[in-house]
Amino acid sequence: MNDFKEIYKSKLLPLEKVADLLVSDSDVIVAQCASEPQGCMGKFHLAKERVKGVKVFSVLTLKPYEFYMKPEMKGHFELCSWFHAPGSRQALKEKTGTVTFVPNMLHRAASDRMKVRRPHLFVGTCTPPDDKGFVSLSLGITYEKDILENAEITVLEVNDQLPRTFGDTQVHVSEVDYFVEYSQLPPTLPKPVPDATAMAIGENIAKLVEDGSTLQLGIGEIPNAAAMMLKDKKDLGVHTEMMVDSMMELYEMGVITNKKKGIHKGKFIATFAMGSEKLYKWLDNNTAVEFLRGKYVNDPCLIRQNTQMVSINTCIMIDFTGQVASESIGIEQYSGTGGQTDTAVGATEGLDGLGKSIIACRATARNGSISTIVPVLPPGTAVTLHRSNTDYIVTEFGSVRLTGLTVRERTHALISIAHPDFRDELTRKGIEMGYID
Repeated sequence: MNDFKEIYKSKLLPLEKVADLLVSDSDVIVAQCASEPQGCMGKFHLAKERVKGVKVFSVLTLKPYEFYMKPEMKGHFELCSWFHAPGSRQALKEKTGTVTFVPNMLHRAASDRMKVRRPHLFVGTCTPPDDKGFVSLSLGITYEKDILENAEITVLEVNDQLPRTFGDTQVHVSEVDYFVEYSQLPPTLPKPVPDATAMAIGENIAKLVEDGSTLQLGIGEIPNAAAMMLKDKKDLGVHTEMMVDSMMELYEMGVITNKKKGIHKGKFIATFAMGSEKLYKWLDNNTAVEFLRGKYVNDPCLIRQNTQMVSINTCIMIDFTGQVASESIGIEQYSGTGGQTDTAVGATEGLDGLGKSIIACRATARNGSISTIVPVLPPGTAVTLHRSNTDYIVTEFGSVRLTGLTVRERTHALISIAHPDFRDELTRKGIEMGYID
């Protein structure tokens, strides 16, 4: 016991010293979402005067850190975002020249970048060491552990307020180069209150979910509404990218039991978690939940092994052929691909033939002024889910299944769940395009 305590003590760095580890023309990869090393990232800018060309890779960066928000950081730092958040979107809008987007499938994000070059530095978060010298990576190992094992230098920000979680989260202090102690409440996510439209969409989603299904469910108004509408289901299971409050709540209601799962029976399987303080307390030392690497959890070949797999995601818009746009409008990158394609493809290719991919969206946007079902996507819009992989589409006006349908049939089906105010216009456009008569 004394050995690991001495090892840990010898590796402790003052917070300000983390910036000294940055070197020019290198990759730095930081942990994502609730695992974000906020203390360390808040100090990166201190290296400005001596570094150039530092690329910092992250998913959903939660704070507008100085190293990428200020125009004078151009040439010194670049935030390379796998999934945009408010700060990175703002920097892009202000043309600071310090932010770019990295196209990716989430389960391959880390391995794809490592094909370009080895990361110089990984910075993540963890719990304090236990009595055997192991820390827990706590709230996420989507790509974190893979990078930790391959980076030239590894730093973990030790936060005594993080929950200790299980699965593949354990790392011995001897396997880490440096530790920094920084105590704070893990970043939380407010639980959105669904409005009437979101509840109607949630009800339509719930109709497609059968007892015994295994769920992948995200966060936001619509997934939240869907979860609320699942309270009368039985023996649901969870195999998901993101662990959220609604899953905990359904478990406490007895709706989620994980008993019927085809793999990892009896366990929640996730790659990361983000939600309320209550969720984090519930996750602490909870053996019912296992966090495993994203390259495993989000691998479509694994997802397809689940029983009655149902993947529930949202989108920005969808065109008549079934192309799903969930991350950009034209060339304006709003978010990222995330795990949508991973989970949608895995679900529709379920080995039991019972899997479903559900893509949900409101029928209109911009206060009802435009339809989210469109004849064609705006030029430059990224296609998140290829039309060949699109299965169910749900709005507040119903659901349709596009699998196996012709473009003519798809156009008619999608118009039927568009907002009534736009159906005539969409029909005229479909006729004009030659998709329908």
